[in-house]
Amino acid sequence: MGTASATLRPVHAGPRPATGQADGPLPPEFQPGASVSRLPGLRLLALDAHGRALDWMSWQDATCLYARGAVAWTLGEPCIEVHGGTNRRSGQRSVLHLHPIVAARGHARPQALDPTPALTNQALFARDQHLCLYCGREFHRSSLTRDHVHPVSKGGLDLWENVVSACFHCNSRKGNRTPQQAGMPLLAIPYRPSWI
Repeated sequence: MGTASATLRPVHAGPRPATGQADGPLPPEFQPGASVSRLPGLRLLALDAHGRALDWMSWQDATCLYARGAVAWTLGEPCIEVHGGTNRRSGQRSVLHLHPIVAARGHARPQALDPTPALTNQALFARDQHLCLYCGREFHRSSLTRDHVHPVSKGGLDLWENVVSACFHCNSRKGNRTPQQAGMPLLAIPYRPSWI
């Protein structure tokens, strides 16, 4: 659907004042009826039908979902009003009211639903905030290693739930043992991050 224009309507959180005015003046780009072209980075949150976050989408992409009837449900008050063309038969101009959170019908690819980053040393050290999870000291990335809580030689896997950041000294001291066997308790439990 080719859109002729789109206007932004401010979303008010909570109860509205009796006068119908917002609390304080809005910046010019957020005034009712302001053109969305003033906000080129405006994004709406795209969810799948189950409510899992997929990505941010432009108002143009959201308009296509609405026009195709591919919107399963929405959340929030409409925040954008998109004006389309005029219907030849009725003479009425089409108007779509876009919501800030839009859930699309259909099925997304399984990998699109998995927000887990690839297991790399850089991502692991970021998850553990550049701390050795044995001694608790902070280290530069070049001084950290990936330690397998349950050693690979004893059947441990290279998974988020089995790896932690460790300094060279602690990793060498732990060796080919579990933290319990080495008498080195972990300061935090390793987990699978979900960075979107």
